[in-house]
This record gives sequence, C-alpha cells and structure tokens, in this order.
Amino acid sequence: MLLKRIISSVVLISIISAVIFFDWLCALTAVVFIIAGLYEYFLMLEKKGIKIYKYFGIGMGAVIPLSIMFRFEPTKSWELLFIVLALFFILLMQFKRRDSSGVIVDISTTLFGILYVSWFFSFIIKIRYLAGGFGFLVALLLMIKLGDIGAYLIGSRWGKRPLIPHISPKKTIEGSLGGLLFSVLGALISKPFLPFDLGQLFLVALGLGVLGQLGDLSESLLKRDCQIKDSGSIFPGMGGVLDQIDSLLFTAPVFYFYLSVIVK
Repeated sequence: MLLKRIISSVVLISIISAVIFFDWLCALTAVVFIIAGLYEYFLMLEKKGIKIYKYFGIGMGAVIPLSIMFRFEPTKSWELLFIVLALFFILLMQFKRRDSSGVIVDISTTLFGILYVSWFFSFIIKIRYLAGGFGFLVALLLMIKLGDIGAYLIGSRWGKRPLIPHISPKKTIEGSLGGLLFSVLGALISKPFLPFDLGQLFLVALGLGVLGQLGDLSESLLKRDCQIKDSGSIFPGMGGVLDQIDSLLFTAPVFYFYLSVIVK
C-alpha cells in the first residue's frame, strides 16, 4: 500500500509540475479533475440509490470551469447565474417523472455536486489567472498538500487519540496538529511567492490548514454516508480524484477571496 501511495504521489506531482507553469494548461487540467471528481461524486450517489442526473450534472458542472478558463463572463456573477439556470433545468426535468417521491433529495444532491466539486474547485483556475497567480497557486498547494502529508505521517506514527471517529476512524488529534505544523512549514517555504509578513503568513497557513482538514473530513462524511472507503481507484493507494482534491475545495475559494479582496 505504501509503495502504491508513493507511486501515485510521484505521478500526481509530475502532472502538477508539468502543467502549473502554463495558465491555460493548468486550467485545462483543473477542468479534467472537476469532470472526474463529479463522475465519482455522482457514482457514489447512484450506489446509495439516489436518482440523480449524472451526465447532465457533469455537463453543467464542466461549463463553470470552462467559462473561467476562456474568461467568458457575461455578468459579474456569471457562475452563480449559471447555477441558478442549472437549478431551473433540473426542476424542469422533474416534470416528466411519474413518481415524485424523492424529488427534493434528487434535486438537492445534483445541485450540491455542481457547487461542491465544480464551483469550489474552479477557484484554482481563478487563482492561477491572477497577477502572480503561479506563485499563489504554488503556495496554496504547498500549504495544503504538505498539511495532508504531515497529518498522514504524524498520525500514522504517533496518532493515538481519535479526532472524529464516527466520521473518519483513522484520523487523530495528533495527526491533525501535525498537519497544521506542516501547513505552516509549507507557508514558510512559499514565502517568496506571497506578499505577507511572517505574522500574516502564520495566520494564513493555520486558517487554510484548518479549512483543508475540514474539506477532508467533509468528503469523509459523504463517503461514510454512501458506505464506501474511497471515492474512486484511479490513484492506487490514494483513492480517487475527489479524495485528492477534497482539501482544496474549501481552501481555494477562501484563498482567492483573501488575495483579491484583502491583499491589494
């Protein structure tokens, strides 16, 4: 299992290293990850027995990052307008159902997938497209992914006290603290890319580290409800695409708004 995890990690790092230097290629890779993540999400729901519109949801979800990639923004809040339109079409599709039981659950879970996977992860593209976006994205990945690695290493070696056992039995308080420590380390490594002093850097790293762990726990909550261990198996030893991007789903939007609103 460890060997598989190492090989998958090398593959992921190689992919990221190859695409991150080119904004359009980075954006295209994010689109692919979103489509794969949405497929895994809808597949989980199908296994749970929820009637969702998988390919409609994937198609609608793909439009959001593609519109950002090609800088297609007819309105200031284009993504939100699109999500409202998605809801409208999902509602229309319910009219041809003969059985109305479960309609609210089906609509809600489909729309949630578009928001949770597509819209949240699309902020990776927005960060990359900012002035200085290459450095900002490198910094975010270092803080979050080193946090993931730290939580795994510290938790595996010294973890004793469960964090939230009914959601994720293997996650420990020691691992969580180790993850935060590694997130701070990632922030220090990426300091040349960030216009922050040490105090601000420390707070940003802690805040994003906590959000990253919440993103991980949130996906664990979904998997627990669907009674599966991993969202997929595309990365041997590490699970699916959704398992790899879960810690970025909350951190990317927050980091983007922090950079674009607070950092002038």
